[in-house]
Amino acid sequence: MNRPLDELRYFFTALGYFTRVPVPRWVGFEREYLNAAARYFPLVGAMVGGVAAIVYLAALRVFPAGVAVLLSMAATLLLTGAFHEDGLADCADAFGGGYTRDDVLRIMHDSRIGAFAAIALVIALALKWQTLAALPPMRAASIMIAAHAASRAFAISYLVTLDYVRAEGKAKPVAQRMSAVSFGIAMLFGLPWLFWFGWKFACVSMAALALLRVIAGRYFVRRIGGYTGDCLGFAQQLFELAIYLAGLAWTSY
Repeated sequence: MNRPLDELRYFFTALGYFTRVPVPRWVGFEREYLNAAARYFPLVGAMVGGVAAIVYLAALRVFPAGVAVLLSMAATLLLTGAFHEDGLADCADAFGGGYTRDDVLRIMHDSRIGAFAAIALVIALALKWQTLAALPPMRAASIMIAAHAASRAFAISYLVTLDYVRAEGKAKPVAQRMSAVSFGIAMLFGLPWLFWFGWKFACVSMAALALLRVIAGRYFVRRIGGYTGDCLGFAQQLFELAIYLAGLAWTSY
């Protein structure tokens, strides 16, 4: 077994799954690659955040901060195909409009957007926009990278502790139980970026994310008995927004 080549294949699988970036043909695609690729999801997040930061800093030379942030957000939405935002919208509709477990899963599977989804997207995107626009430029650019990486690291932590609840689904190949080693690698790719702002901020942010993770995880279990791919997208958006808000609060303090 060519271990370095396998790891490179897993990285490209993660990149192709979570972004619109073309990957080399030799990578191929096998369903079992996706679970192994999960360790690289935070690294892909850091790359997405890096694109956001570059677009933001470049646009800032011409436009006000608010416009620069919107352009960076548009760049990430195009780059990822609004992958996680779709999960946020589906979960908002499902948990907001469903009463039984079957209702929630049925609504979550429906691609149509409802009132709860529209409201959740508007609030989430507006909060990101306003929070990032209020931060000093270099801090905003840095926290984009940290938030995209760390939020994905905490989102995939559900692969370690919760069960995937669908018999089939787009996320099914990803949703096998994650090993401790793979999870540790994911954390190494996802969390160090928070230390750019000092160890105190990193510790406070990780504590807040851990608390949100427990609360959201318990809610998923209570409503549907585990998680779906949409739940992971919802969690990523929640964690990303929490990091932006923590960064602004820390700066104001």
